[in-house]
Amino acid sequence: MSYSGNNMLPICVADMKKLGWSELDVLLVSGDAYIDHPSFAAALLGRFLVSKGYRVGLVCQPRWDRPDDFLVMGRPRLLAGISGGALDSMLAHYTAFRKKRHDDAFTPGGKAGARPNRAIIVYTNLVRQAFPGLPVIIGGIEASLRRYTHYDFWSDNLRRSILLDSKADALIYGMGEYSLWNVVKRVEEAWERNRPVSFEGLNGLCYMAKAEDIERLENPIVLPSHEEIVADSEQLVKASLLAERHIQAANCACVQQVGNRYLVATPPTPSLSQAEMDKIYDLPFTRKAHPSYKEPIPALEMIKTSINSHRGCGGGCSFCSLALHQGRRIASRSERSILSELEKVARAEDFKGSISDVGGPTANMWQAKCGADPAKCKRSSCMFPKVCPNFKDQQDKYVALLRKVLAHPKVKHVR
Repeated sequence: MSYSGNNMLPICVADMKKLGWSELDVLLVSGDAYIDHPSFAAALLGRFLVSKGYRVGLVCQPRWDRPDDFLVMGRPRLLAGISGGALDSMLAHYTAFRKKRHDDAFTPGGKAGARPNRAIIVYTNLVRQAFPGLPVIIGGIEASLRRYTHYDFWSDNLRRSILLDSKADALIYGMGEYSLWNVVKRVEEAWERNRPVSFEGLNGLCYMAKAEDIERLENPIVLPSHEEIVADSEQLVKASLLAERHIQAANCACVQQVGNRYLVATPPTPSLSQAEMDKIYDLPFTRKAHPSYKEPIPALEMIKTSINSHRGCGGGCSFCSLALHQGRRIASRSERSILSELEKVARAEDFKGSISDVGGPTANMWQAKCGADPAKCKRSSCMFPKVCPNFKDQQDKYVALLRKVLAHPKVKHVR
């Protein structure tokens, strides 16, 4: 395999030829344009899988009235992974007043209309048309937060899991680097042995099962069924609280019955260690949009000088779904890794001296630790009604880090 960090992930046959690839192992589909930056899942997951020896190509913002764009680089050897993009596709299209948006920050020129409504469902159907029999795995924020029965604001209705509506083979929830890698290995093993693919035993994903399969699960958390929630909407509150508990305990499966089948959410993928976080963010991202785009992509300008320092949140706020996607435990990068990325940002020709942020969704929780056993902890929040004594923040270290960033000779200020 010939791969240089200066190359971007391929989006066409010409790109594949530059890398010396005649075939892909994995095809990743996204509702966003391709920006080779660690803030964008397609680039992050693609780079990660390439570092593990797999050939990965991207199909970004494909047309959805025909499967032609999915066929450009040929049938992948193992599977297709599908995401609606950095935002739920319905949120990308409509305001909170259900008015059509006139722009899309993740599209060249900021133009609206480059992705369909309910993108994951549409893209999955098109991949099925393009590559019959190919395993399809869905993920990203749209899949992750729609993995159980959920209230859909746009239709003012209760919808079942997007795994069922899309008819994908499995759904990866949360931050998916290691979950996707494990799925790819499992599919490859099944392919080599000419056996059906089983997703049992893999963390961080959902799959559909029969009643007899549920009997093998050890002490699963059982959510109200889809039918029970439709009959009594108050059951949705109960289901949401149990889903939060599943993430917090992190030691068992979570099950929801839908008709005569069962959705199984396996235990969350363990939070990444500092070394694992560093390896991912040290990958050779170019921090640029693919050169095929002729117009600037607004989202790139927003995060061009942003440095992600950590993931996860122990807040447990009732208005926020962050923990359902990134987990309750904080996973942080090392100071060395963060300052190394700062050097790359500062070397850019268009760097003007401003670092937009050094943080994450939970801005000041870098290096925070929890000393409690998650399986035994009964608190729904590490912060409320008062900060848990087992939660140890590192505010002094975070301030010291920001000062080191500000001390860089090319940095004028950190916003």
